[in-house]
Amino acid sequence: MGVIDWTIVAAYLLTLVGLSWRDRNALRGSASQVILGGRALTLHAFVATLVTTWYGGILGVSEYSYSYGISNWVVFGAPYYLGAIVFALFLAKRARRSEALTIPRRISQTIGRRSGFIAALLVFVTSAPTAYLLGLGILIQYFMGVPAGLAMILAALFSVGYVSIGGFKAVVRTDKLQFVLMYGGFAALFAILFVQYGFWDFIVSHVPSDHISWTGGASLWYIGSWYIIAQGALVEPTFHQRCYAAQGEQIARRGILISVVFWMFFDFLTTFCGLYARALLPDLGNPALAFPQLALQVLPPVAL
Repeated sequence: MGVIDWTIVAAYLLTLVGLSWRDRNALRGSASQVILGGRALTLHAFVATLVTTWYGGILGVSEYSYSYGISNWVVFGAPYYLGAIVFALFLAKRARRSEALTIPRRISQTIGRRSGFIAALLVFVTSAPTAYLLGLGILIQYFMGVPAGLAMILAALFSVGYVSIGGFKAVVRTDKLQFVLMYGGFAALFAILFVQYGFWDFIVSHVPSDHISWTGGASLWYIGSWYIIAQGALVEPTFHQRCYAAQGEQIARRGILISVVFWMFFDFLTTFCGLYARALLPDLGNPALAFPQLALQVLPPVAL
């Protein structure tokens, strides 16, 4: 990347810290203020923070869409839409109505302290952001040339640092920025690829036939297993926390359903960018880096 791109990256990181710093006094408030932002989450803020937080493993999506094509949508998209819709229809209002702070606290109140302690351990294990840290570590290693372990430590320290400044309010405020960049970045990449190479005809003629089938060559048993895995959304702390933080029950339900629409659109962008990567970079050594390498090839400065 050139100087102008690195300047933009530095400005982005400083902006995250600046947005968090605005809420630096939040940690002096009540537990509700720190963990849930005072339960004042509006609809647009709910959607922005849920969409950006729950969509993870972007380099995994890069690898899968590059390797298996459209089935990325069937395996990593549709099962999770289903899980989110079930949560929205049957659990979102009840979660908000509970006035809980966290899942373990709610279990402690309804079942017992020991059960709440076990739930706390399970939530900690299941919500540890290992995929995110691995992804950030790979990107930092790729662009800066530092060892992978050090890259992941740097990513963790920075993320924990800016979140710790302002609590949940800082998370929501920075997620609004992440939302814009998340969609703006991939929309720009897709648009430039579409203008330069066309769309369906180009892809079909440059990728293996399995890449344009809904199964990607995978068995129905394999695909079906993801529909079971994705139902973990029903106990996903990200969903529960956003519902607890919403201004009301309707915002909790509507926010998740609207988020599903945004996830569908983003999966469209990532799936077809993965197909473009396969078409333009057929001999890529590490498919997990398909998106960064595709961007380096086709995007001009600033967009990159």
